[in-house]
Order: sequence, then structure tokens, then C-alpha cells
Amino acid sequence: MVGRPDLIAPEIAEQYGVGIHTVTKSWARHPQWPTSHKRGRYKAYDAQAVADFVREHVARPLIELELRRLYTAREIADATDISEGTIRADRSRGRWPEPDPEGSSDSVNR
Repeated sequence: MVGRPDLIAPEIAEQYGVGIHTVTKSWARHPQWPTSHKRGRYKAYDAQAVADFVREHVARPLIELELRRLYTAREIADATDISEGTIRADRSRGRWPEPDPEGSSDSVNR
């Protein structure tokens, strides 16, 4: 859902949960990134065009995993095309879900 007709880089970063440098140094340099216009001193981008770009070039497809199985970082990396290092870094920065507590209702020991 897009709330504004146009967005500047800090708003894009906030909306998609990424850093400002991801938007300005990575996404905005992609050849398919939407064209900009000025909003005050900032470059502004059409919100729908940004949403389309993220859907086509950034968002990853969901994969099917077995709910009751434990996966290693290598197995997740193979299934998702995300490197093991990225998985471990995200995990250490709190951007990965915590394991279920022991004795959880599904009785899987994590």
C-alpha cells in the first residue's frame, strides 16, 4: 500500500525497512530505478513506481519450508540464495526470528 504520491529517499528507507544508503547507493543506481523530480531540495520518486521496482527487483519470492524441521544456515542459504554470512549477520543484529522456547506447544526442541 502506498500512502503518498511521491517519496524522498528517507521516506523510502523507512517504508521498506532499509537503510538510507541502501536506497541512495544501491537501489537508486539500478538502471530500472524510477526517474526523479524535485521536492524542495530532495529528489522525489513516484511511490507506485518505487513499489513496482521493489516488487520486481528487490523482493524475494517466498519458499516452502517444513514447519517442524530445523534448518542450518547452509540449508537456508541454498533454498533462498541468501548467503550464510548474511543469515548469520542478520541473526546477530536481531533481524532474524528468535528460536521457539524449549517446551513449546509443537514439542520441537530448538
